Amino acid sequence: MSPSFCSGRFSVALFLVISAVPISYLVSLERAVPPTHVFSYHSSGFFRECAKWDDAGRRFLVSFMDGGGIGEVVPSDDGDIDALREVTLVKDADLAGNASLGIVIDRDRNRLLVAVADLLGNRYSALAAYDMSTWRRVFLAELSGQSKEKSFADDVAVDAHGNAYVTDAKGSKIWKVDVNGELVSTIESPLFTPPGWYNNMVALNGIVYHPDGFLIVIHTFSGLLYKIDLTDDKVTVVEVTGGTLRFGDGLELLSPTKIVVAGSPSARLVKSSDGWRTAAVTGWFSTGMVHRIVSSATVKEGRVYLNHIVGFGSNKRHILVEAVF
Repeated sequence: MSPSFCSGRFSVALFLVISAVPISYLVSLERAVPPTHVFSYHSSGFFRECAKWDDAGRRFLVSFMDGGGIGEVVPSDDGDIDALREVTLVKDADLAGNASLGIVIDRDRNRLLVAVADLLGNRYSALAAYDMSTWRRVFLAELSGQSKEKSFADDVAVDAHGNAYVTDAKGSKIWKVDVNGELVSTIESPLFTPPGWYNNMVALNGIVYHPDGFLIVIHTFSGLLYKIDLTDDKVTVVEVTGGTLRFGDGLELLSPTKIVVAGSPSARLVKSSDGWRTAAVTGWFSTGMVHRIVSSATVKEGRVYLNHIVGFGSNKRHILVEAVF
């Protein structure tokens, strides 16, 4: 889901870029007020990769990129809805040192599925599932196996049967994990590797399951959008007009005909009227907080909110900004 940070060099480069930005400019960006509604919360960490609204629990769930884990964003102890705080729900000792990245709620089974990866070395990828009542781990599916190939489990979607689909932003493939946590197959295609090395620095990223039985997946650096038919794993490139989806990150399905593509510098609204054979970019939204890096989108009571990776200040303040297209 993130600009994926799927290599140590990329992470170092990002750090150097942020470090090189004049402090006065960062201060001016921080003082800017987004044009729409904002949820802000204090956190225990500086990097939060993904946020999803849990309607049943009336809370945002967030993944910890730094150190791994899952938290919930809830009102402060005095009940003030405008003073939110993060409470840790999961710190899995078996996954210590890895990043928790894309998350998806499997409502039918009351589970949270979490993509897990070795942030810098790209030597470990996994999918973890947690019961959302007890927060005990249901399963841990190791995806990288014994292969020496680098991989980076970035985002995850779940179908109606509980099968999970995890994107590999480094190895340009999709792992399929069944409802019991068994790795059953891998979806691969030459289309996942567009020409030009620069187009594949961060490959497959955001992913959603469509109720008509297919996946929609974004390729971050090229901006290609894919449709994957789950009856035969056929991969096609969605013909997108009206603007580029380059640097797209997390996806959110708003309806059978609309998705939001999160990313920096702006999120995009994409619509299709032919079952995602073709699509068009019909709206853009920028929070103005480009230094915080938009990574994912979620829907709360019909309103789209954009998660930003980077928190700032001594209290590690994070923000979720409403996107209006």
